[in-house]
Amino acid sequence: MERTLTILKPDCVRKQLIGAVIDKIERAGFRVVAMKKTRLTPDTAGEFYAVHRERPFYGELVEFMSSGPCVPMILEKDNAVADFRTLIGATDPAQADAGTIRQLYADSKGENIIHGSDSAENAAIEAGFFFSAEEAVRVN
Repeated sequence: MERTLTILKPDCVRKQLIGAVIDKIERAGFRVVAMKKTRLTPDTAGEFYAVHRERPFYGELVEFMSSGPCVPMILEKDNAVADFRTLIGATDPAQADAGTIRQLYADSKGENIIHGSDSAENAAIEAGFFFSAEEAVRVN
């Protein structure tokens, strides 16, 4: 079993798509290990996305991610990271495959509904940013 982290971004929450996106995730065989609704401050969003600090989109990303509530979740499944990245689709919804979460629900590359970890190592780091070990409940 592998774990990955996702974040239903502020546009997902604002558009009232939390249930629809979670349904799609669960129907794809992922189990929700931990989930919460939270709001990032500009400082915490900047800390989470620090890896992108030198990129031109960093300021916009921090502003967007602190613009409203989001829903981080730890997901579990065999091959979770790769399978989840396939499920969510390309960052730009115009380039995302049909039926992917971003193709179905995202409006733009900047407001693309959902985050997915890019490796198992980063998933563990990112999960630790939002959840304590006690909150990351083992799924039966």
